[in-house]
Amino acid sequence: MEGTNNEEEAYLSLQRSGFIPDYIHIFDLNSGRKNLLDYDVLLIPGGFSAGDYIRAGAIFAARLRAYIRDLQKFNDLNRVILGICNGFQVLSELGMLPDTGNKMERSMVLAVNESNRFECRYTYFNYTSRNKIFESAFRDRIMQVPVAHLEGRVLFKNENILDEVLQNDQILFKYTNPDGTGSGYPWNPNGSVMDIAGISNENGNVIGLMPHPERVYYNFQMMPDGHVHEKGTGEYFLRPYIITQKII
Repeated sequence: MEGTNNEEEAYLSLQRSGFIPDYIHIFDLNSGRKNLLDYDVLLIPGGFSAGDYIRAGAIFAARLRAYIRDLQKFNDLNRVILGICNGFQVLSELGMLPDTGNKMERSMVLAVNESNRFECRYTYFNYTSRNKIFESAFRDRIMQVPVAHLEGRVLFKNENILDEVLQNDQILFKYTNPDGTGSGYPWNPNGSVMDIAGISNENGNVIGLMPHPERVYYNFQMMPDGHVHEKGTGEYFLRPYIITQKII
């Protein structure tokens, strides 16, 4: 929709990973030209939809709420829904993340960064889950990834929600320093609780990620840091989804 600006990077990264991607504007849904259920994977890209007025992702989520039954059906079919940066904010506003207990109730927020400023730079994350979509690609890897957001601090409605997220193994990625020995600012760019960079729903098929792996699909797009990067983080991140298409 208006203000989204990472759709091309997302499109090209999916195409490079073996998908046959398509752009869907909110007006395509409004007019009936396109239907969400005609697709196997839904990716809500980053950007500043509606200028991030009210709060990041709120207006985009409100406009998608007209199609909440299609989104629920998409989810019920175990199809992958991925939100990156602003897309993560949208999924949070819709109540699709963390969605403990499958209630579709809003129980977390992507709050303003603790630094109270827009953070746009490289950082690192590591994989902290048993979610099989990513296990083979990310296990024991520390990956460089760019971030670009003002509202990325993961906060839950209460401690009970966080406890359920931990119990369900829903935290996929955490911010870390380059050698994996710690975090804190600036490696955690926003102050997210427990250094959360990405989470999933309880079933593992709805995924929100604040960093932008699609912006570093190739290793030559990454910042030199003394480490050997055989592939870009984007290729590691999106390649596993080819496997999921066989089981959806």
